Amino acid sequence: MRFRHPDGSTVHLAYCTNVHPAETLDGVLAQLRDHCEPVRRRLGRDRLGIGLWLAKDAARALVTDPAALRGLRCELERRGLEVVTLNGFPYEGFGAEEVKYRVYTPDWADPERLEHTAALARVLAGLLPEDVTEGSISTLPLAWRTAYDDERAETARTALRTLAERLDALEELTGRSIRVALEPEPGCVVETTRDAIAPLTAVGHDRMGICVDTCHLATSFEDPGTALDDLARAGVPVVKSQLSAALHAEQPHLPEVREALAAFAEPRFLHQTRTATAAGLRGTDDLDEALAGDALPDAGPWRSHFHVPLHAAPAAPLTSTLPVLTSALTRLVGGPHPLTRHLEVETYTWQALPPELRPRGRAQLADGIAAELTLARDLLTDLGLKELP
Repeated sequence: MRFRHPDGSTVHLAYCTNVHPAETLDGVLAQLRDHCEPVRRRLGRDRLGIGLWLAKDAARALVTDPAALRGLRCELERRGLEVVTLNGFPYEGFGAEEVKYRVYTPDWADPERLEHTAALARVLAGLLPEDVTEGSISTLPLAWRTAYDDERAETARTALRTLAERLDALEELTGRSIRVALEPEPGCVVETTRDAIAPLTAVGHDRMGICVDTCHLATSFEDPGTALDDLARAGVPVVKSQLSAALHAEQPHLPEVREALAAFAEPRFLHQTRTATAAGLRGTDDLDEALAGDALPDAGPWRSHFHVPLHAAPAAPLTSTLPVLTSALTRLVGGPHPLTRHLEVETYTWQALPPELRPRGRAQLADGIAAELTLARDLLTDLGLKELP
């Protein structure tokens, strides 16, 4: 979906396909048919943006076979879909029964991460619509915090500099400008937007920036205005933003609140949980750890890294951090000029919701994704952006 900002620039809105598990190119093509096109039809749109997730095998097939890349591009056009951004965070296995810590490997100190991301950039340059010259790729925030020493940190910085050089060369070859964005996430080396400033400044290249995920922002109790002001002062570009909402519990000391939270503790994804205290942010790596005894102080609200549907906050006594998303979006695109032109709804946890909240079948999932995009569209038009055909 495209929107015209009051300054005349185009802002793109997509939804991320990592909600649909697929490891191969055939699986990606099936996604377009079974999920993405039905969402577009529900929205009554001739064109729908998707934030494509390509696992390593799918990416490798596309970058080594020009005919396969042309075929994917044709299939996108045939189904009324377009791609300006990729989710390069998960490397493989995101549809597995247990993902947890595996999603953070390989990290930026491993050569595989550089090669995979460079491959994604080449693929994206070949998928961008004819009238679009800028693409974006979000990636993991360097590494999970453990086993990350000074040597690995320097290796990661070198890899990012190498990537930036390859992106320069790619633009010279194709005329397409691809930028890569570190996506801060609780528990990682780059946990907050402020954590991203030093490593990105050290890389020192405008090809590299940040992806502001509003679920992660809220889970870390970051104020959107302060975070975006800090990035602007440091000269760190917001390459893209993922529109998502975290799970919020206002009174976690109450038994009924803990019981409601327990329904969201599940075995597939990691749900880092945080609370703000007078001594600073406290947290656990997963929601079940927070619920076990006194692992996490419960005098103040808890927020958990669980991407809940934007249009459907959990029932009381829980809610979501949609107000944080709204506040961030106002700063991102509500000013005289957009801070980013790539927005991506990223609720990948539909099938990890408590059983009674999960969609039953493809049709209900498509309905839910369309409802999320409708909410995002309404937020954008309320900010003065005009929806384009």
